[in-house]
Amino acid sequence: MKEVIMWTITDNKSWAHLEERYDWVRDMQHVPQDPIHHAEGNVAIHTQLVLEALQEQAAYQALSAQDQEILWAAALLHDVEKRSTTIIEPDGRITSAGHARRGEGTARQILYGEIATPFHIREQIAKLVRFHSLPLWLLERRDPLHTIINAALQVNTAHLALLARADMLGRIAADKEDMLYRIDCFEEYCKEHQCRGTSWPFENAAARMHYLQKGDDAPGYVPYHSPAVKVVIMSGLPGAGKDTYVQQHFKQPDWEIVSLDEIRVKMKISPTDKSGNGTVVQVAKEQARVCLRNKRSFVWNATNTTHQMREQLIALCLQYDAHVTVVYVEVPYKELFRQNGGREAIVPAPVMHKLIGKLEIPDLTEAHEVVYHVR
Repeated sequence: MKEVIMWTITDNKSWAHLEERYDWVRDMQHVPQDPIHHAEGNVAIHTQLVLEALQEQAAYQALSAQDQEILWAAALLHDVEKRSTTIIEPDGRITSAGHARRGEGTARQILYGEIATPFHIREQIAKLVRFHSLPLWLLERRDPLHTIINAALQVNTAHLALLARADMLGRIAADKEDMLYRIDCFEEYCKEHQCRGTSWPFENAAARMHYLQKGDDAPGYVPYHSPAVKVVIMSGLPGAGKDTYVQQHFKQPDWEIVSLDEIRVKMKISPTDKSGNGTVVQVAKEQARVCLRNKRSFVWNATNTTHQMREQLIALCLQYDAHVTVVYVEVPYKELFRQNGGREAIVPAPVMHKLIGKLEIPDLTEAHEVVYHVR
């Protein structure tokens, strides 16, 4: 029987060791926080208190050892990007708007390039960082049900509540009890709407996509029309192996291939030519429209490494009642750079690092199906 090796961010969890080993931990001691909400002090002090509070919770102690490691890492990283978002306002107040969203990307970057982390564990941690404040504000959202159904497709809401409670217990603030009550309400709302620790039980992918796209019907509504055409959208960093995957899984004439790289070569446009790339995308979209109008299944082969890139294309496909599958391809960090070096059109290392920093992994809020081809 194969031994299962448990992942951990570090064997030595002493704060002194963490500061010595990681620059992003050292940065925390230099990031101030608003004394009204964080009278305990800077981000380093707060994070240590959060880690202590997390481990003291009975619900945390009842988790598997691996889930404990995931939550501990998320707690360590949850405020990692207050260093880049913290602003001292003219009236002296201290804010850090957007730190959770930016922190998701930084957590992903750290756990991909700096600390070797299995894909499914890395993404759980990144999403916990992204959504760590949601339990405090869910019921103030315009559509709490849509918000929690969307979030539950990306993050374990039971673990999220644990992290949020530790985050609040790790503060000194006058509104602590009110905020803890909000977290209790969040948990009850998740239970009531079948989203506690799991995603809402949609009848099928079409029902999920209809609800997430339209938002004006009940989540139990099931569309009755069948998809008119199948579309596959590739996603992955340069050198990850998208071309190889397409060649192995999507044979012509069953599938048309819309390849931005091939269009660039035919039009003699460099990947670094921004205006030329706009032309390449328009040519590719017209090829896609022809396929969609003629109900011809096709593969869109490009990097599509951000949600915005994919969203624009998916919206076009949904206009034609397409069934959309996103295939995300990933290889280990060192392998990525080795494979990129063997490409005809090598992407410069600084550009690769920038792309990794902006990488957003596709999920089931975006398409009917998401396939992860991860080595």
